[in-house]
Amino acid sequence: MIPNAGPAVLDGWMQPFRCHFTAAIWRHVLVLVCGALLAPGRRTVAAALRVMGLGEVAGFAVYHRVLSHGHWCSRALAHRLLLLLVAAFVPAGPVVVGLDDIIERRRGGCIAAKGIYRDPVRSSHGHFVKASGRRWLCVMLLAPVPWAGCVWSLPFLTVLAPSERYVAALGKPHKTLTDWGRQALLQVARWLPGWRVVAVAGSSFSAIALLRALAPHLTVVTRLRLDACLCEPPPPRRSRQRG
Repeated sequence: MIPNAGPAVLDGWMQPFRCHFTAAIWRHVLVLVCGALLAPGRRTVAAALRVMGLGEVAGFAVYHRVLSHGHWCSRALAHRLLLLLVAAFVPAGPVVVGLDDIIERRRGGCIAAKGIYRDPVRSSHGHFVKASGRRWLCVMLLAPVPWAGCVWSLPFLTVLAPSERYVAALGKPHKTLTDWGRQALLQVARWLPGWRVVAVAGSSFSAIALLRALAPHLTVVTRLRLDACLCEPPPPRRSRQRG
């Protein structure tokens, strides 16, 4: 095997994440990252190895085990990536993040946590299309890129939202999409203490309970119904109170 097939400049760019991997895993991580940047089409492990010239090398399964058995924390990497993005694009704030869900269309008995969801791309008001796959919740930094002349969405955190049937088979309580959204946005607020955080989300997250839970920590911009009840919650009832 050729674990050092990646360019040396990539090792310098990836140094902020070096502390989150062991020395053995780090060499393979550089190969996978470089292959994912160069691979056309789907960015799978096999495609990354082929573009790096390692598709026929013995022991290629080691690279698959980096994602399945390697000891590293994706949340710690997301935290470090967010800090780097904020320092590079919005050092003066405020930090505007986007929240959106996406369906990864996957089939097969070996695909865990999949479910049947409404396809937002192919469906319309009068036509309902279902899609089988996994639902991912993506949190992105919405930052103006000077050389692009527009605002880009830079993903830094992805959360898997498993289906209700999958968690029921495991005997665990089910979390709705708004529950995962609240947990992800609160995590971002904890990662950026002292910063003004503004979250932009679609109508799927226009839940009054979600907005009330996030109001003390960050600002949320979303589409609400015209008859949305934005009044304060009722005060606690007194003893023998009527009405």
